[in-house]
Order: sequence, then C-alpha cells, then structure tokens
Amino acid sequence: LGVKVDGTPGRLNQTNFLMNRPGLFYGQCSEICGANHSFMPIVIESIPVNNFIKWITNSANS
Repeated sequence: LGVKVDGTPGRLNQTNFLMNRPGLFYGQCSEICGANHSFMPIVIESIPVNNFIKWITNSANS
C-alpha cells in the first residue's frame, strides 16, 4: 500500500488514502521500535464507497 505513519505515545493518528480495489490487506510495523515490535500486525479492510455510506447511515440510525 505504501502508507507509513509514525506514532507518538498518548496521541491518536489518522491518515487517508484511496484504495482501488476491495479486500483485506495485511502489513507489519515497519521499524524496529522496541519490545514487542514483531507483535504489531496491521489489517486494512477496503470496501466500495456505497457500502461505506450504507454502514455510516445504519450506524447513525441505531
């Protein structure tokens, strides 16, 4: 995916990017950052925009 965001303890991070196909994408922490580095898996689920809009609408109504 080519996305990298550095984290800072105690702060929330957010990033945006455009996916061109749906699916599950798996990644791993990209830096040796200390203890438990190898236990930082990443999963991104990409869905079509229409499905996301339906999910947002249903969440707002419940």
